[in-house]
Amino acid sequence: MSARTNDEVTSKDDLRRTLESFQEGLRGQIDDRRQTIVTVGVVVVSVVVVCAYLLGRRGGRRRSTLVEIRRV
Repeated sequence: MSARTNDEVTSKDDLRRTLESFQEGLRGQIDDRRQTIVTVGVVVVSVVVVCAYLLGRRGGRRRSTLVEIRRV
């Protein structure tokens, strides 16, 4: 883009073209990295689920009471 002087007015079409070109570039970057983003998301969710399961299991073992009944 060229530098504008104070006499020039930015029109609605100029803004629209500039924003559309910015959006197209952004969409292209997102499309290029979409597979990586999805893979990272799946791995993070999987790790969180496994950690929650293991921590819950450990907590259940610690808090559970063992009752032994003996007959005499």
